[in-house]
Amino acid sequence: MDGKNKVAVLGASDKADRYSNMLIKRLRARGHQVFPVNPALTAIDGLPVYRTLQDLPKGIDVLTVYMNAGRSDALADAILASGIPRVIFNPGAENEGLEKRLQDKGFRVEEACSLVLSDINQL
Repeated sequence: MDGKNKVAVLGASDKADRYSNMLIKRLRARGHQVFPVNPALTAIDGLPVYRTLQDLPKGIDVLTVYMNAGRSDALADAILASGIPRVIFNPGAENEGLEKRLQDKGFRVEEACSLVLSDINQL
């Protein structure tokens, strides 16, 4: 938490008014490595966008989720298989069932705002 993390942003957007986009910019400015994930995009602010979680490189520290429970349910198996040890569900992305599955498998799960966590150096 107190170093520079590799952060995957699930549900990343190229729209400047979206919180996921704000987080990408903020994390990059603070020296974190950022890995946007969205099957509909190829780049966000010059960063390559990964189509799926399976396409991500190994060694990601944090997965921050910016999609509703219906969409994350569809990706539950991929999220579990990712092996990313810390998963943050942002406001509006909470998914109690998936959160419990992740916790049962030993993942560190949080319901929190990644923008706030980044501001207080807890991301």
